[in-house]
Formats: sequence, structure tokens, C-alpha cells
Amino acid sequence: MRPTRERAAILRRSLRVTLAASAGFYPFLYAAEMPAAALYALFAPIALGLLSAIPGSGRRQALVTLCALPPALVLATLGTLLAVDTWAATGGMLVIGFLLAFAAVAGPRPAGAAPGLQLFYILACFPPYAPEVLGERLAGLSVGVLLVALSQVLLPDPPVPSYRDRLASALVTAARAAATGEVPPQDLREAGSRMRLSHLPASERPAGAGRTDRAREQAGRAVRRLLDQLATLAETPRTPRDPASDTLLGRVAELSDACAHSLRTGSRPPVPGALERAMRDFQSERIRAASGPYTPAMPTPDGVPGRGEPDSRRPDSPPAGRTPPAAVLRRQSQVLALAESARIVEISLDIAANGRPTAPPAPRDQFWYAGLSTPTLWARRFLGNVTLRSVLFQNAVRTALGLAAARLVAGSLGLAHGFWVLLAVLTLGRTTVGATWRQARPALIGNAVGALVAGALVIGFGPHTDAYAVLLAPAMLVGFSVGPLLGTAYTQGLFTLVVATAFAQLAPVTWKLSEARMVDVATGSVVGLLCGLLAWPAGARREVRRAMAGLLRTCGGLVPPTAEALLTPSPGSRAAPQTLPSLHRLRLAEAAYAQYRSESGTAAQETGPDWHAVLIAADHMLTGAHRLPRFGLRPSTGPANPEAVRARGTAAGLQAEADRIAAGLAHGRPVGEPFAVAEPQEYSPAFLSVDLEVWMTSLGHQLTRIEASMARPSRPRPQGLPSDGTAGP
Repeated sequence: MRPTRERAAILRRSLRVTLAASAGFYPFLYAAEMPAAALYALFAPIALGLLSAIPGSGRRQALVTLCALPPALVLATLGTLLAVDTWAATGGMLVIGFLLAFAAVAGPRPAGAAPGLQLFYILACFPPYAPEVLGERLAGLSVGVLLVALSQVLLPDPPVPSYRDRLASALVTAARAAATGEVPPQDLREAGSRMRLSHLPASERPAGAGRTDRAREQAGRAVRRLLDQLATLAETPRTPRDPASDTLLGRVAELSDACAHSLRTGSRPPVPGALERAMRDFQSERIRAASGPYTPAMPTPDGVPGRGEPDSRRPDSPPAGRTPPAAVLRRQSQVLALAESARIVEISLDIAANGRPTAPPAPRDQFWYAGLSTPTLWARRFLGNVTLRSVLFQNAVRTALGLAAARLVAGSLGLAHGFWVLLAVLTLGRTTVGATWRQARPALIGNAVGALVAGALVIGFGPHTDAYAVLLAPAMLVGFSVGPLLGTAYTQGLFTLVVATAFAQLAPVTWKLSEARMVDVATGSVVGLLCGLLAWPAGARREVRRAMAGLLRTCGGLVPPTAEALLTPSPGSRAAPQTLPSLHRLRLAEAAYAQYRSESGTAAQETGPDWHAVLIAADHMLTGAHRLPRFGLRPSTGPANPEAVRARGTAAGLQAEADRIAAGLAHGRPVGEPFAVAEPQEYSPAFLSVDLEVWMTSLGHQLTRIEASMARPSRPRPQGLPSDGTAGP
């Protein structure tokens, strides 16, 4: 049973499409006597109101519909002209099919309108070749699009919270947690989970390639990470009070509140820089404290603080000349890491509000898009997906081949109403062969039943077009609402009735119309299955393995240079790790994971590796590679001491571990022997950076979790995240 809200949305959509189609079809056919215009006025609302999944509600949805009108007119014109020859129409279908399917790279709005735009070319590219009726076709199409846009304004879906509102609410929660520490960890993780893109309506996702959308997406990712880090900090055993950490947490709370106020009121966000100065002051205090003599805590039987242990009578600071305990240093490392997440929010919202950063953001790799023009960013988005490793490219190739093959078959065999062959490929095709077959099987059954009913209808009413005119609107209302509620078989069967009642008014028909539709749908199903079988039959299942393995391998290579940057005595002599290749791999892996989660059956099975954990680990490596060289606590005794040598060995071992697990992900089973990261010990911070230790220890736990998921069924983690992880997509 579908949720009440979803049922209401289906009913509203069917009412909008029925009203728009009726308002265009009847006047053109019976008042103006323009059957070609009537046909396009009928199918335009079906294409953009029913076949397309345009995100948004009301005016925003109508705006996307109106923006689709110019390309729709161009496609109808091309289809009309290329209908002169089967091969010309097939070539056009191949190119147009690919371009429209590949438009999904631009985000959910172009992707949602693409199937409807495909239909305008499909309708026009079939015989008869009649360029003289092009004007009628374009007139009917224009009126149909305008009517469906009007219906979207008059009968909108209920509005949903905007991305800005969700981001502001999450920042308010983060501010309260940073200021008081009284927000339960589970509440913090749930607030972060609500910000995941997969939990947002498509209309609210910042999915564009421009600076504003990229900055908002980065801000959302940073807020999710901040909330999870605050939850982890709340779960950490309490340590002696640390005024420096409390002060920095207060700055994080102030910044979060200011950013939330900016998002809610539309005022200018805080000018970046204040938090970074606070972080540098915090780091200077840590360096001063860590430079003191180190004496490990020695518990005494009478409970009197031992050497190196803060006096309980003065919990605000460590004794003079003594280094804080390792637990305090590790907590400070956690506070500095969450402050870095808040700093990213600060800079990202500044870019989103102003279009460009107020000052050059650092590190440059993390905000690589900030100085590029919008055309350059769009070009990078498209060119970055022109690869066989991109599931968006794979889907576009599969769709284009299927539609072109269907057009060639329909034209070569001279199938009556051959556009139904292409419509079957367009509506029944899925990203896997199995999913396509699961759609095609009930569709064939539904068409068979619908054809029998439609045939009986045609035989019963004969040439009485007034009867079909009376039945068309109720048939559309029922077919477009009941069908989606009950499933594919009902949808196809009821749509057959709608088609029969519409075409019976355009020209004399017989019961063979239903027979032709059955043959065409069966042909389209076979073509779709064959194309799916030949072109990536498993959908994203295989690609997600390759993408995640490549991501883990690339990000694992960041660990040794990041460690070296922390262990090098002179800040000017270190080389920052190059992260742009890893960022590109992350985008491809996220796209593959998103499709994998959306494919029928995969979400329910949930067996095999925990792909979300891989994305979390990769994000953890990337953020560490950006943060640690800038804010990490550095040793003061040179790079050749035993602790530094051990740290380099741990970093190399983690890289090898990432490579080994990546090989296991690609092959579907664990390979080799695991690398065990040594548990943290008491040591002098003068010998090794505590920030590096915390980062590598957490990374080792995450890699262990990934490998464990390869040997047993993994469970979805929709609410919480690992206590030492960062927020995923």
C-alpha cells in the first residue's frame, strides 16, 4: 500500500494531466478541425506531466515545464523532417536519445524532463512524412505545454522544506550541541542523516554544476560531518576541563548560529576568517602546552593526582610546565577537526551567497571550483562523465541504442503505430536486464487485457465518435491515477483504453488497433531486453565495485604524503597531497552508488560490501589530507625519531591495506592478510603528532569495518554513522 501522501500526489498529477489534455484536445479537434494539433495537444501533457518526473511544485515545476517548450519545438521539427527516411529517423533518434538521456548529468530537473522531450521526437519521426502539417503540430504542442504548466500552478503539490531551511535547522542543532553539549548523540546523527542528498526531494538537491550549487552541496556535506563529529565528541569519556577547547567550541557555536540566521533571513553570511584565526590561536596554545616536559600519569592509592595528572582542585588547566594528558590532547584533536568542518561551512556559504569567495579560500584543492567560470564548471561536469566508468554515460548509451534499434525495427517492418515500440522502450526499460523483464512481463499481460477490452469497445461503439469523446476524459483520469497506484499491468492496460478512445476520434479504427498496440509493445520489450543484455546488463552492480575500488585505492595513496606533511619539521618543506583525482573518483563512485541504491531489488537485498562505509572512509581520507597539513600538531624533535618511523610505517601499511581491500572489492571477496593498526599508547607529543595518530587510528577502524562487511551481509545504516566516521552522501 502506498503512503497517503504519495497517493494524493498521484491523484493530483492525473487530474492535472487530464484537465490539460482535455482542454487542448477537444477544441483543436472539434472546433478548429485540426487533428494533428489535437494529437500533439493531447500528448504534450502526457509527456511532460505524466511520463516526465519534473521535480518541484507549483511555479517551480511550471518554470521547468516552460523551459522545456523551446527544445520540444525543435525536437518535433527535427522529427517531422527526418521522417522522410527510416535511416535518417534512426540516426536522429540515436543522437537525440543519447543527448537527452545524458542530460541527467545536469541534475534532476533536466533528467526529469528528458523522457517527455524524447516523446516529442518519437511522435514526429514516424510516417507519414508530412512537413506541411508541421505548423499544426507545433501549435498543438505549444498549447499543450502551456496548459500543463498552468495546471501545475493551479493544482500544485504541497511545498516541501527548502534545502536552505534544512541546512539552517541542522546548523542550529550544531550550535546548541557545541555551546552546551546537551544534545544527545543520536539526535545529532539523525539531524545529519536528514541532510543526506538521498533523503532530500529531487527538487531541493543542489545538483547543478555552477559555483552556487557546488558550494551549497559542500556546505551540506560539511554540516553532516560537523554533526557526526559533535556526536562522537559527546560519546568520548569526559576529560579534565580544557578552557582552550571550550573557547573554540563557543566560536563554532557562534558561527553556526550566524550562518543559520543568514540562511533563514537572506542576509549576508559571516565574512570568512574569524574561525580560522581562532583555530590558529588554539593551535598555538596546543603547541605551547605540548612543548613542556612529558610525565605520564601515575595513579596513587589515596587518589592524589600523580605526576602528569591535572590537580583536581584546578581542573581548568594542566599544572604549569606539564604536558596535558594524552586523553586531553586527543579531545583537542577532535575539537580542532570539527572546527575545520565549521570553517568549510563558513567559506562554502560565503561562495554560495556571493557567487565568488570574498577572499581566496584555503586549501585551494578543497574549493577548486571557486575561481572557475560557470561555463568551465559545466564543461568539466560533462567531460568528467564522458567515460565508460560513468553510470550516467552508460545509461545514455543504453537508452540511445534501445530507441534507435526500436526505430529501425519499427520502420523496417512497417509496423502500424510504430511509435508505441519506442514508447515501450522508453517507459519499460530499466538499468538492468532483470528489472526490465520484471517491468515487461506485467506490461504484456496488461496490454493483452486492455487490448481485449478496447477491441470490444471499438466493436460495440463502431463509428460513433461522440461516445469516444465522452469516454476519453474519464478514461484518462482513471488510467492516470488507478494505473500507477496498482502497478505496471494496470497502467499499460488502462493506457491502451485511453489510446483507443483517442485515436477512434482522430480517424476510423477497428479492433486491429489494439492488436497493433500489443505487437508494438511486445516488440519494444524485446528490443529493450536485448539492448540491456548487450550493454551493461547488471546496471550499477558491477560498476559500483569498480568505482569504489578505484576510489579506495586513490584515496589510500593520500595517507603517506599526509603523514609526511605532519612529520616534516619545516612547514615550508612539505608538499601538500594532490586531491583532485580523488575528488573526481569520489563523484563517479557517488553516482554509481546512487544508481545502485535506486535499482529495483538491490536496496532490499543489501548483501555484500558496505558501500556507504567506503564513501565515509574516502571522505575521511580526503578531509584529513586537507586539514592535517594546515592545522595538525607537529613533532619538534625531527623526522628520524623512532615514533616518526613507526608513524611512517603505519601510513604505508594503511595505504597497502586500502589497496588490498580495493582488490577484494573488485573481486567480490577478501584477499590477502589484514594490516592491524597499533592501538594508541601514552607518548610524548614532542615525538609524534596526536592529530596524525587519531586520524590513522580512526581510518584503520573504518577499513576493518569495510572488510568485515565483505564477508557477511551488510545492513543499511539510514540513521546513524560510525562513531569515528564522517557523514556520507
